[in-house]
Amino acid sequence: MHRSIKGGKVAQKVKLSTIAESLGLSTATISLALRDSPLVAADTREKIKEQARTLGYIYNRRAASLRTSRSGIIGVVVHDIMNPFYGEILKAIESELDRSRHTFILSNHYDSVDKQRNFIETLLQLGGDGVIMSPAIGTPVEDIRLAEDNGMPAILIARQMEGLDVPTYRGDDSYGISLATNHLIGLGHRTIAMIGGTDQTSTGRDRYQGYVNALRKAGIEVDPELRIPGPRTKQGGFEAAVHFLSLPQKPTAAVCWNDLVAIGLMNGIARAGLVPGRDISVTGYDDLEEASIATPSLTTVWNGQAEVGRLAARALLDKLAGSHEPDGIHLIKPEMRIRQSTGPIHIR
Repeated sequence: MHRSIKGGKVAQKVKLSTIAESLGLSTATISLALRDSPLVAADTREKIKEQARTLGYIYNRRAASLRTSRSGIIGVVVHDIMNPFYGEILKAIESELDRSRHTFILSNHYDSVDKQRNFIETLLQLGGDGVIMSPAIGTPVEDIRLAEDNGMPAILIARQMEGLDVPTYRGDDSYGISLATNHLIGLGHRTIAMIGGTDQTSTGRDRYQGYVNALRKAGIEVDPELRIPGPRTKQGGFEAAVHFLSLPQKPTAAVCWNDLVAIGLMNGIARAGLVPGRDISVTGYDDLEEASIATPSLTTVWNGQAEVGRLAARALLDKLAGSHEPDGIHLIKPEMRIRQSTGPIHIR
């Protein structure tokens, strides 16, 4: 029998039978109520939960997982939760999982394949029901199959992987960046730089391709020197401003990898004595909350983060319930958000 020390006395662990006896109900009814079963009337469920809290009952997830073969634990692994893009996805995942009383465990991989692999292995050891992940750069297909082959289905978000047929939810990055590039072209800009991102991810490749496609469709020559890869943060965008402003082609506009890079770049441009939105037009990507309150407010592309998180969580829960959408890539269609950081071409 489990015992704990409380107030200097040895206290016995509260069991379902203790709650049942105190309310004059069966242990089966108590168990169903604590699992939110619709077989127990709502008012009775609340009465049982209140009594369980009063008595100090703690739900034994390990014992339940042995009975049901489900732990109720979902793993979520992303690049870096400090990026609000992932924060918005995570919020939507959490809301959806809460509806089914699932608990999630979060890990940031920072593009370390080893860190990500350790998380997946730990999740398997804990009996995790499934994993939602934005895979690290260089993730081998075998690491995802390790989870799948051990009965832990995987759902990918934000990034996709070649040679792997699992449900993947992300924005249509190529189309989204083409919206931003076409917006600048429509304002008369012809020398447009692209700042940030990497070809090592599907997101980076698709966004650059969208930029290239828009330029070519408008009859504008693609100049590789106008691409400044790498930055993904505000600090990175700020530091890239020096390179951007020293380009011999004198770009009049910049398409940025994300809102963080765009806001950092605008700060760097302002530090150099120029006015973002007037002297140089800047677009972001993701439409984070900060975009609308930046100075100037940022023209950007809404990328459907909340939809990505909600759909990914729903797909995983459906898989666990035995029904699911077809595998493959599911794209959210981005939308343009035009604000103050872009304007007609202004020759410096």
